[in-house]
Amino acid sequence: MANTPLLDQVRIPEDLRKLEPAQLPQLAAELRQETIDAVSVTGGHLGAGLGVIELTVALHYIFDTPRDRLIWDVGHQAYPHKILTGRRDRIRTLRQPGGLSGFTRRSESEYDPFGAAHSSTSISAALGMAVARDLDGKKNNVVAVIGDGAMSAGMAYEAMNNAGAMNSRLIVVLNDNDMSIAPPVGAMSAYLARLISGKAYRSLREIGKHLLHKLPRFFEDSAAKAEEFARGFWTGGTLFEEMGFFYVGPIDGHNLDHLLPILKNVRDSETGPILVHVVTQKGKGYPPAETSADKYHGVVKFDVATGAQTKSKSHAPVYTKVFAESLVKEARKDDKIVAITGAMPSGTGLDLFEAEFPDRMFDVGIAEQHAVTFAAGLATEGFKPFAAIYSTFLQRAYDQVVHDVAIQSLPVRFAIDRAGLVGADGATHAGSFDVAYLGCLPNFVVMAAADEAELVHMVATAASINDRPSAFRYPRGEGTGVAMPEEGKPLEIGKGRIVREGSKVALLSFGARLQECLTAADELAGFGLSTTVADARFAKPLDTDLVLRLAREHEVLVTIEEGSVGGFGSYVLQTLADNGVLDSGLKVRTMVLPDVFIEQDSPVAQYATAGLDARGIVTKVFEALGKDLTAETVKLA
Repeated sequence: MANTPLLDQVRIPEDLRKLEPAQLPQLAAELRQETIDAVSVTGGHLGAGLGVIELTVALHYIFDTPRDRLIWDVGHQAYPHKILTGRRDRIRTLRQPGGLSGFTRRSESEYDPFGAAHSSTSISAALGMAVARDLDGKKNNVVAVIGDGAMSAGMAYEAMNNAGAMNSRLIVVLNDNDMSIAPPVGAMSAYLARLISGKAYRSLREIGKHLLHKLPRFFEDSAAKAEEFARGFWTGGTLFEEMGFFYVGPIDGHNLDHLLPILKNVRDSETGPILVHVVTQKGKGYPPAETSADKYHGVVKFDVATGAQTKSKSHAPVYTKVFAESLVKEARKDDKIVAITGAMPSGTGLDLFEAEFPDRMFDVGIAEQHAVTFAAGLATEGFKPFAAIYSTFLQRAYDQVVHDVAIQSLPVRFAIDRAGLVGADGATHAGSFDVAYLGCLPNFVVMAAADEAELVHMVATAASINDRPSAFRYPRGEGTGVAMPEEGKPLEIGKGRIVREGSKVALLSFGARLQECLTAADELAGFGLSTTVADARFAKPLDTDLVLRLAREHEVLVTIEEGSVGGFGSYVLQTLADNGVLDSGLKVRTMVLPDVFIEQDSPVAQYATAGLDARGIVTKVFEALGKDLTAETVKLA
């Protein structure tokens, strides 16, 4: 019966391949609805997945996954893929504690041959798999699906250049999901794509090549140029051809009658590499997503009927917005301030900056390496660039930070969003390492905001630093609700502050754990332990006077930070060692993120797991004192 649900019959792709092609549009419609329903419960990335529903069905129908390797770039697109590959029964655990990852993950399924949560890795990984296949004498296909946004990253072109030079048998599907490359597609382009991807055309092409080899070089070169011009005129893709790829497309990524025969043709091809250009619509099939400015790229829980997203009940401002609004205020006073983002204008809040200063905001695409050196170039000419990049994405541009910024002491300002643990996005997006990898660089200023008011001042501080690079980090999500200043005031470089005075225990916080330190201090007071709480503000230059004072005047000194070992706590220990304080009997402990990748959960739960909440801090103080917290609690009771 036509109305019998088909998705219930498909647990894995092998089941999908038992269906008739005429049944696939119905399956796609059911898969689209299942994806919408699931993400409405969990939140996550919706628009990209809705755009590849038909493509996902076609790929699993034509290719013999998991024997054929299917690599999804980034992973935002992969929710429908997860539903079709044995994970439908867990799809409503997406991004939840102990649930499915929001990205592809090797440990989760044999259908995920490569984990991906950062952009533009798929072609490189696929090429590695294709070469491994050839070395092993195997015959399986390797397919990479990359979005056109990811094609703005140099890594994708490096991989394509390598693949073209090696002539590896590899299939790349370019998911062009916002019409940034292709003109409107229709029956003629689909027909031409089928024609040139078919065996008859390719066989004729090979025969022609063999014949031309027997003619003088002039005729061979002229014929090759003529064919390239003709194919480029009708289909586009000359750039990809120049890189050694056989280009097919553009084709309608929502039309299964177009997708199936073309994918079958490229599957059966013995030449390589091939690029299939597929045009899709982000958010396809769900009106609220289709009409949204960001096509529902990332959403919280929402009502399926209306598309209304669940709003937070908190009234505290979001750190990202605080940064953006503070930067706008600074830019009104200084026309040399410019802002740079890597394809994240709304994620970094710089869409607010762009609205007021469109000529001073630069979105360079998914190209963090370029973003950093571009900022360095601006700095050489007297401008004040603020490069707003997530901590986890800045990792991709570390050499540029060192070579192009730090060594030349150029005043690039790094606004490091998503510092620390980030919740449902998990380890791939956690900002764990930036203090360690920036703090070791000579002449760098490294700050961390304890709350949203401090962030306002740190934006002003960065704007005032004109002789060296600087960075200020701040977490994802909402602030603490502290009173906000009217405008930012530059802080004294390398100076922290005492927030609460005590006598026995000193808690020295770097970053947004300050509130947990204050809570811990209250709890310690209940045990008769008078506690000082200090906000370091700077990891570099470190406030050595503050550190040494805390060491002299307290029995216990504990540092707390939202980062890995090798960061702020390590700098404090170095200072204490250099000044002979470690020999004085001081009980010093450093609290950092544990040496593991922490799984997805709520940030509160993640920090509890890491031991960086108030209870963890109290426990660490008791350990330093050689006391049992449980026993002391019983005594107090």
